[in-house]
Amino acid sequence: MSRELAFIVFCIEEYKRQKRLTGKEVMELFDKYSVCEYLESFYEALHTTGANYIVNDIDLYIESKQS
Repeated sequence: MSRELAFIVFCIEEYKRQKRLTGKEVMELFDKYSVCEYLESFYEALHTTGANYIVNDIDLYIESKQS
């Protein structure tokens, strides 16, 4: 498994835990807004941050896509 893929899996699990969502709900949301692609593109910057920062960043990214 690549380090980027491992990071994306971590982000999915952390987002699921913090938002109290099911894996299916998270994946539907991430698919709708291309969150996995975003996480892969910005892996170098994001993987050095903490879990709370990442979850907040994902929320901001999703909000920006909804506008």
